[in-house]
Amino acid sequence: MSRPIPRPSPTEQPFYDACARGELALQYCKPCNRFLFYPRTHCDHCHNPTLEWRQVSGEGTIASYTVVRRSVSEAFTAPYVIALIDLAEGPRIMSQIVDTEPEVLAVGQSVLVAFEEWSDDIKLPVFKLRGVLGK
Repeated sequence: MSRPIPRPSPTEQPFYDACARGELALQYCKPCNRFLFYPRTHCDHCHNPTLEWRQVSGEGTIASYTVVRRSVSEAFTAPYVIALIDLAEGPRIMSQIVDTEPEVLAVGQSVLVAFEEWSDDIKLPVFKLRGVLGK
């Protein structure tokens, strides 16, 4: 079994385009002055359909995580860490934490985005502990 490959909708495509460039971009609602994640057609707060894409810092903190010790398929090598990351700009994103032993992780630790090749056409955001990056 191979990894599931995202098939971005037109609404999601700018997110994937930014990832391909090594940037994390989120939709921004000017009337609400807030960032949104996941990509959508309108603001989930004020329902404004005029959203713009902005590059964000990629900095965040671990809100929660789980260590997957038994792979769901041969396409995924266990153990791996799935985490909820609270981005500095506000939204929460689900992703993986990579290049770290699961035993050293803790809620509240600082992380920074990196990008991982998922297929020939798709890069996805993953996160690394700030100390692992030397920052």
